[in-house]
Amino acid sequence: MRCLLIDDSPRYLRAARALLEREGVAVVGMAQTGEEALARVAELRPDVTLVDINLSGESGFDLARRLTSGQHHDGRPQVILISSHSADDFEDLIESSPAAGFLDKSNLSAAAIASLVGAD
Repeated sequence: MRCLLIDDSPRYLRAARALLEREGVAVVGMAQTGEEALARVAELRPDVTLVDINLSGESGFDLARRLTSGQHHDGRPQVILISSHSADDFEDLIESSPAAGFLDKSNLSAAAIASLVGAD
C-alpha cells in the first residue's frame, strides 16, 4: 500500500510516517496544504491519502472532494479523513464526504487503514 500523508503539523507527519513505515506501509510523500497535496497526488499516485480534517484554515472535507473528483489524477486515491477530534464531532460531514472512512489520529495503524480501504 502506497500512502500520502496530509497534515499541517510537521511533528505529526514525522510520527505518522515512522509508525506506518514500521508497519509496512510505503509512505511515498507528505504535504501540509491542499495545493501541495494535489500536486503530490498527481506526482506520486498513492493508493490511499490520509487527510487531516483541519488544515490550518483549509477544509480537509473540501480537499477530500477535490482529491476524489478525478480532475487532478486519473487513478483517484482512496481518501481517509483523520483528526485528533472524535468522529462524533464531524459525523454528518464524514458521512456525506467521498472519503472511505475516518480514523482518529490515536488509532492510526496499517491495519486500520487496510480495513477502511479493503486492502489485504
